[in-house]
Amino acid sequence: MKKGDIGVIGLAVMGQNLILNMNDHGFKVVAYNRTTAKVDEFLNDAAKGTDVIGAYSLEDLVEKLEKPRKIMLMVRAGSVVDTFIENLVPLLDEGDIIIDGGNSNYPDTNRRTQELAKKGLRFIGTGVSGGEEGARFGPSIMPGGNEEAWTYVKPILQAISAKTDKNEPCCDWVGKDGAGHFVKMVHNGIEYGDMQLISEAYHFMKEGLGLSYEQMQETFQAWNKTELDSYLVEITADILGYKDENGEPLVEHILDTAGQKGTGKWTGINALDLGIPLTLISEAVFARCVSSFKDQRQQASALFNHKVDQVEGDVSEWLDALRQALLASKIISYAQGFMLIRQASEDFDWSLNYGNVALMWRGGCIIRSAFLGNIRDAYENNPDLIFLGSDEYFKNILETCMNAWRKVVAKAIEIGLPMPCMASALTFLDGYTTERLPANLLQAQRDYFGAHTYERLDKPRGEFFHTNWTGKGGNTASTTYDV
Repeated sequence: MKKGDIGVIGLAVMGQNLILNMNDHGFKVVAYNRTTAKVDEFLNDAAKGTDVIGAYSLEDLVEKLEKPRKIMLMVRAGSVVDTFIENLVPLLDEGDIIIDGGNSNYPDTNRRTQELAKKGLRFIGTGVSGGEEGARFGPSIMPGGNEEAWTYVKPILQAISAKTDKNEPCCDWVGKDGAGHFVKMVHNGIEYGDMQLISEAYHFMKEGLGLSYEQMQETFQAWNKTELDSYLVEITADILGYKDENGEPLVEHILDTAGQKGTGKWTGINALDLGIPLTLISEAVFARCVSSFKDQRQQASALFNHKVDQVEGDVSEWLDALRQALLASKIISYAQGFMLIRQASEDFDWSLNYGNVALMWRGGCIIRSAFLGNIRDAYENNPDLIFLGSDEYFKNILETCMNAWRKVVAKAIEIGLPMPCMASALTFLDGYTTERLPANLLQAQRDYFGAHTYERLDKPRGEFFHTNWTGKGGNTASTTYDV
């Protein structure tokens, strides 16, 4: 019997669908699950009639693979990944490859890549995005780690990945160590932002404009034929049109508490660590936190008698303004995400290709959208582009949408409708494009109470001063540093 090209550990939805995808593309896959009964269930059901081989122990899995062995872990991130690696290492030979396809935190991938390299094994940490449908028919794949392994896994990963309309694979080497998982983390952070922005637009339509579900569905369908063309806008239209068994909109009966698995939080934490103002994505995470306080919100709503007023004026004009506000805010979400990726690339010496990152997100993944092609073009035209909004294409959109964006955010605040992400996106752009901010007063305050010093406009950068503001504080300054 011909040995397998690749082994996959973990037969949950993503694992099963990736295996079937690999099989469709002519690769012989060996499937293993810790609960071995699930292997037989898979072979006798979804994988029936395929060339997939079952394995009933890690030893069996290793024995059934061609060298260098390629084993992909599709298991829960964290200690489960470490346990499987620990159990696999004694069974593998020098040059064999372990691939972690879960949502691992990139410092874990850094550690695993380096530890396994010392043992002669090659490790790849790869983000896989697209949900179960993407895994089955073409996900976005973001591999990083030990670059020596890329040659061996490239034919498989690029074959099963989504393709652009030019047949380019939405999979390419990202960088060393945890670069792949870092990029996937930022992808998920942008996903948090996109979902919250769309939800805010829905909330404005429903509570502010009083639209029916049919009208909202038609609006999102129409928006999906504009620059907002994206997977999340498309599925939002589908969701708003879905009726339950009573013929009522199903989404109306879903409890308004959102869950989260941690990648959005990681994105915000890393932004704070790297000093990047990831305001929109952080607000999206906090919005989910606020949603989880359902009982507290019900009590506070009654206590404050909080109501949302109706928006007055022409509905079609408001919908067009809302479309522009959503588009502009979405651009800021991606711009902040790429600022974070750029800072990480510089700090960790990853030498990331930002255009390639946009290409990998062009198809297959949850945040795929039409303007990712424009993002790729922006970075191809200027690889040193610091702020995406400075690119001519995106600058023109932001300037065109500005008045409508301000109108929508101001109206939401006026009528009592929460709009944390659209408002934070606008405030960020206002701050980023303001030549002189009030941080001069803030720095004076720091020097007043803590002798933290300040720089002067009329002196060279890097020269620091301290003032004895009260005449009692003395002239000794604190050391100068930023976290």
